[in-house]
Amino acid sequence: MDQFVITGGVPLRGVIRPAGNKNATLPLLAACLLTDQPVVLHNVPAIGDVLTMRNLLEALGVSIESVDEHSWRMHAKNIANHTPDAALCRLIRASILLAGPMLARHGQLQLPPPGGDIIGRRRLDTHMLALQSLGAEFHANENFEMRADRLRGTDILLDETSVTATENTVMAAVLATGATTLRNAASEPHVQELCHFLNARGARIAGIGSNVLTIEGVNSLQGGEHTIGPDYLEVVSFIGAAAVTGGEIRIERAGAKHLHMAEIAFKRLGVGWQVEGDDILVPAEQSLRVIPDLGDAIPKVDDAPWPGFPADLMSIAIVVATQCAGTVLFHEKLFESRLYFVDKLAGMGGRIIVCDPHRCIVQGPSTLQSETLESPDIRAGMALLIAALCARGESVIRNIGQIERGYERIEEKFSALGAQIERSKG
Repeated sequence: MDQFVITGGVPLRGVIRPAGNKNATLPLLAACLLTDQPVVLHNVPAIGDVLTMRNLLEALGVSIESVDEHSWRMHAKNIANHTPDAALCRLIRASILLAGPMLARHGQLQLPPPGGDIIGRRRLDTHMLALQSLGAEFHANENFEMRADRLRGTDILLDETSVTATENTVMAAVLATGATTLRNAASEPHVQELCHFLNARGARIAGIGSNVLTIEGVNSLQGGEHTIGPDYLEVVSFIGAAAVTGGEIRIERAGAKHLHMAEIAFKRLGVGWQVEGDDILVPAEQSLRVIPDLGDAIPKVDDAPWPGFPADLMSIAIVVATQCAGTVLFHEKLFESRLYFVDKLAGMGGRIIVCDPHRCIVQGPSTLQSETLESPDIRAGMALLIAALCARGESVIRNIGQIERGYERIEEKFSALGAQIERSKG
């Protein structure tokens, strides 16, 4: 298997442009099942999870043509199969996003259990409860068997602010009879992008960006074109990498409007950036000093549903904190296995105390030493890569397929910024 070999300590410098948002692309691909007309998506990221979703859709009967490297023409005119490939479903969590559109337009789905990152228990109950409220029948055997003669709008309160459950419910409700009010809805940028995409196709969704969505069902959706926005998680990954290496980079078309809470959290670590139009400039002069709370109390960085600090950025922030003078508490509330990767940082020399599965204390700065590491999941893998970029000596990161599920040609992008990173056979 391929691995990355990284010689750390080189400041990153240059200009970079992020790929399309992975977490927007996956529901947008699923949403193409809602219309029998062609849809063209631009700025599609060339990453593992997106290619897996393409394979899933093609196996269902969707025609997908690559117009260019990052543009796909999709046509779900005829669906010949209602049971997605089990092996492909095990590769990604996003296979659950087939449920809403398949029930709305095709009335049935036999879904093998979804897979994805091993970062703790990830409930499917919220999806099923919402779809049942719309009129779907659900039976759990070796597959999740779902049927719906006709979905009907209703008032739904999600029992958790789940991004994918919100997306699934919205996609089901846009073709349901009558109106649906969806409460406790997630409002992340990719949820908003899906709603705007659907409205452009003829859906009637109001309240976009809030936690209460109102969906007036329509009979059908149109085709059309859509350009996927930038991946703000990749943007912040580059910000973190520049900060810990003492580099200066410009990130073009960075979607700065989505980074306000990330900016607040990173300011607590002495990391800032400048917004110039839709570009972000990360200067070399970073204080890298933890800002204490009032009364000189130890500050806390915790995640929360949008517009709170994204859980997917927690790993990046923890690595940055190892290079900052001071002490900070991190509280990851959503997934009980997300913080397990910090043992690897401690092995590199990071001063980290794991309080419990959801909390750790980081005291910095510490000089990280090179290490041979395994990438456990997408975000932890990127965090370890950033740690290697600022560590002394030559590090090796294995199982890089995990990183490449969510980051497009990442070694090429870091190399373009001056990083000493190479791909080799492990």
